Amino acid sequence: MRKGTILFLIVAIMLVPVTAIFAAAAPEDDGVETHAFIFKNTGNPYGDKQMEGFEDGIVEQGFEAILRAPDQPTAEAQIQIIEQLIAQRVASISITGNDFDALQPVLNRAMDEGITVISADSAVNPASRMTHVNQADSEMIGRTLIQAAYDMADGAGDIAILSATSQASNQNLWIEWMQRELEENADKYADLNLVRIAYGDDLRDKSVSETEGLLQSFPDLEVIIAPTTVGIAAAGRVITDRGLIGDVKVTGLGLPSEMAEYIENGATPYMFLWNPIDVGYLAAFTATALVNGDITGAEGETFSASRLGDFEIVGAGDGGTEILLGAPFRFDPSNIDEWKDVY
Repeated sequence: MRKGTILFLIVAIMLVPVTAIFAAAAPEDDGVETHAFIFKNTGNPYGDKQMEGFEDGIVEQGFEAILRAPDQPTAEAQIQIIEQLIAQRVASISITGNDFDALQPVLNRAMDEGITVISADSAVNPASRMTHVNQADSEMIGRTLIQAAYDMADGAGDIAILSATSQASNQNLWIEWMQRELEENADKYADLNLVRIAYGDDLRDKSVSETEGLLQSFPDLEVIIAPTTVGIAAAGRVITDRGLIGDVKVTGLGLPSEMAEYIENGATPYMFLWNPIDVGYLAAFTATALVNGDITGAEGETFSASRLGDFEIVGAGDGGTEILLGAPFRFDPSNIDEWKDVY
């Protein structure tokens, strides 16, 4: 064999591993910018609607949406997904956090890799994000839910809270404002007793069990406040199945499609929410505005979110910044029919 041929083969062999390495490291790239959304866990109708809105907003702008959620609502499960998205070199990650602090190292690594990171619905700490998309003012939500419980209990009796996970930042902030409403208006709420905060982990079966536990532990319970769509639906089902309609009332944050039955039968006199589709849609336009350099996430900046209109970035209570979608909307027997087929 000629020396030139041998030299060519040696060089070719040496190049194969290098080429293979780069091929393995390179993400699949069809030339379309990709933006990812991570929700808390699968099987959550609220999360499905939020991701639907995100996808609508991303596709409307001509980009590709990646929608991910772990089987269980844990930080560890979300960390694995984030690591995969970093390897895919997505343009942005929007996340509904399962833990305020635990996601910081991996989200910081994503930002160090040039990936835009925001949180939506349930915040991660300010060091882990560029800004946060919030459904509504957290103080307004917390105070409104206590005022609703006071109304439904006729001002006196035992009330309980059925939350999602104990690490959920949005739930914890709403509960904090509920407690502050009680403390700051002690005379008004003197006969209203918050007896327990239970956690259903945004899982239907556990939320049912926690509701049963509340009823067993507090036989004089007047109202259950569930600031979680999974929890409020579970509580409504338990109250209905046990024939306690009128004896124990349920309020909180729920999807009209899931709660129409309980609003109509009286288990839930009224409840509140916002449109989760719009939360996801707003997150999509926030993420792309950051990627495009139209905003940096600083307080006072403004941008357009297409059909939702213009928004201003404001200071958040956790020291970071946020964008507020709007005030919570009340659903009751007078309007549930027109909303139950929407979301």
